[in-house]
Amino acid sequence: MLTGKVTAAAELLTVTQPAVSRLIREFEHTTKLRLFIRQGNRVIPTQEAIALMKAVDRAFAGLDQIATAVGDIARQSAGSLRIAAMPALGIGILPRFLARFLRDKVDVRASLRSMPSVMVTEAVMSGQADIGYAEGPLDRPGLTIRNCPLDAVAALPTDHPLSRKAFIEPHDLLDQRMISLESGSLFSMRVDLALAGIQRSTAIEVRLSHTALTLVSEGSGIAIIDPTSACEFSGRGAVMRPFRPSVEAGFLEVKPSNRPTSTLLDHFSEAFWNFHAEQVAKF
Repeated sequence: MLTGKVTAAAELLTVTQPAVSRLIREFEHTTKLRLFIRQGNRVIPTQEAIALMKAVDRAFAGLDQIATAVGDIARQSAGSLRIAAMPALGIGILPRFLARFLRDKVDVRASLRSMPSVMVTEAVMSGQADIGYAEGPLDRPGLTIRNCPLDAVAALPTDHPLSRKAFIEPHDLLDQRMISLESGSLFSMRVDLALAGIQRSTAIEVRLSHTALTLVSEGSGIAIIDPTSACEFSGRGAVMRPFRPSVEAGFLEVKPSNRPTSTLLDHFSEAFWNFHAEQVAKF
């Protein structure tokens, strides 16, 4: 059908001309179809052959799609990602990274859900999420846990007098207007412990670190915050300074230990780990 000649078909298939003629005869006998009309050294396809060729083309197109899918999966450009994350990551750095990660992976389906840390753990354990990012510490069977330790930073309005200091200590915050995360999380408890005995004015109490940072950038006060959230606001009306003594403000990456991970998921995990380290290292 492609060449119009038995001799040319033989060359294409790297077999002899008699072999091609025999294959055609056997195929016509098996299908009970007359596929070609011989005119000298040429073969003219019949309507039956044309109809059959269309079906063959569709079949080969399907095989091509399978081969393409195999290549896409090997290149991590196909598949799915279900991500659950605490708000500090889920509404800031993670969606920013995910957009970049998916830029050349048009066939990857992804979902990103922001939720409290305890719900992140449950989502991974129940199979609703492939990977999660949660506040630590955590020790739970059935999970593979990777720890990213970080020190909290002080976020200050750009023109605040304390922004001239290289680092911030608890006594610097005496009588300062503070934006605090509402009680209940381990991080807020750690901050309260670090600032115990320091008289300060809590101007506003908020639930989310990104809300606190927005208020800082508008000049409403100072916040002790995790650097993951802070890196989203650097240069946007807020400056970040190290806070001493150290207050733990890291997170955990959690994956199920009883289910195999995909190459795509492993690639996402490592790429985000490196991206996060680069972003936090900028200040």
